Amino acid sequence: MANISTSTSCIMLVMVLTSSKLMHTCFSSLTCPPGYPEHAIPIYKEDIDMMQFAENLEHLEADFFLWSALGYGLDQVAQWLAMGGPPPIGAQKANLDALTQHIIEEFGYEEVGHLRALKTTVGGFPRPLLDLSAHNFAKLFDQAFGYPLVPPFDPYRDSLSYMLASYVIPYVGLVGYVGTNPNINGYITKRQLLAGLLGVEAGQDAIIRSYLYERAKEVVHPYNHTVAEFTIRISELRNRLAMCGIKDEGIIVPLELGAENQTMTNVLSANYDSRSYRRTPQEILRIVYGTGDEHVPGGFYPHGGNGRIAREFLENP
Repeated sequence: MANISTSTSCIMLVMVLTSSKLMHTCFSSLTCPPGYPEHAIPIYKEDIDMMQFAENLEHLEADFFLWSALGYGLDQVAQWLAMGGPPPIGAQKANLDALTQHIIEEFGYEEVGHLRALKTTVGGFPRPLLDLSAHNFAKLFDQAFGYPLVPPFDPYRDSLSYMLASYVIPYVGLVGYVGTNPNINGYITKRQLLAGLLGVEAGQDAIIRSYLYERAKEVVHPYNHTVAEFTIRISELRNRLAMCGIKDEGIIVPLELGAENQTMTNVLSANYDSRSYRRTPQEILRIVYGTGDEHVPGGFYPHGGNGRIAREFLENP
């Protein structure tokens, strides 16, 4: 009855109050109370560098998805977010079917929102130089298989090739956010920013993995390897580069890595307790540089990442 009384009182106030501010207070305080303690600290100083580090990966995803879906990138969609950083190398429109085109276009615009949320909350830095060329992806896939693929892998060739290339990227951001989470304390940086970004990154990765799982046994033309084999090789490469054990799994796994050791299907990559794996900034940089060394740039970041964390590794080998 107390709830009914409160709601009735609020409705009566709406009918007689002319002040929009008072109406907002009535509804927001009773129906949508804040989800944080009254005296909580919004953003801890220590949170800033860790959340800014994620902008390196968000920039990579934003331009990769936007260019592939639209034929242009962040400089045309939201130039201010690039903050004067150089345009990416080799980015181009991919040859996508209608379904994949819609998925990747949505992903691209989501990454714009992520960059805006990060930079308006914790500040930011210019977009680092990114190498999104087909040649760079070809080197990565050659590294994964241990020999040169013939012809060289081209992520922009067709929808399946593109989704295999996409398998490379969002998951790294996902495990990076999971790894960052225990170290973030501000209610805005943790509960609003990181949690919100993590949820969407996980969703993107799940869609990519589901897309590929549906085609797990399909042979990737013109190579004599299935989609499942491609994902396994990429996951194994990321584990080798990061040098911290198994934190990455393909879409098919041995039983000992399946959920409760009961499945060989692996639509979602997760640990023994079916929780997300997590990685440190060092592990992330070893992977995206493709060098296995956070002090040696390369791969998607020819000049290295930006922000204090990434630059300190480069300046202190």
